[in-house]
Amino acid sequence: METRKLLMIAVAISITFVQEQMLLFLPNIQFTVLLVIVFTSVFTFKESIIYIIGYVLLDNMYMGGFNLFYMIPMLFAWSLIPVAYHTILRKTNNEIHLGLFAIIFGFVYGWSFIPFNMIQTGINNFYIYLKADIIFEVIMATTGFVTVVWMFKPLNKVLNTVLNTQAIVIKKAYK
Repeated sequence: METRKLLMIAVAISITFVQEQMLLFLPNIQFTVLLVIVFTSVFTFKESIIYIIGYVLLDNMYMGGFNLFYMIPMLFAWSLIPVAYHTILRKTNNEIHLGLFAIIFGFVYGWSFIPFNMIQTGINNFYIYLKADIIFEVIMATTGFVTVVWMFKPLNKVLNTVLNTQAIVIKKAYK
């Protein structure tokens, strides 16, 4: 992998992590879904998975250790975005399709934690956990939809410009 791509992945992880920490006081209102979709659209599948793993590891390290009951579902859920983008969505740049995917992802993300939280808390009733978490899933789905529809195209355009321009500048600078 090129050094430029590794640096871009590191910057992507930093941007995703910092915005999430800045918006931590608002429950499930963040740009993480948007940023993961945007970065996945400019990275290859392999680079996207490296980005997701780096982000999940950093987030878990900062937020209090490596709790497997939190880290495994988080890693699984965030990995669904690159898998879906590079297969089902077929690398689409249609913000409406991606926004609808963000709605679905908001619920899938919350549901991926349910089995692990049931084991950890000892609550054996699925519906109790779902009832307590549904409002946060709706907030995440709504925020994901609005931010993707509103900001995907401009961010994708800027990132593609930066990646393409940077490659030309680097090649010219060393020749």
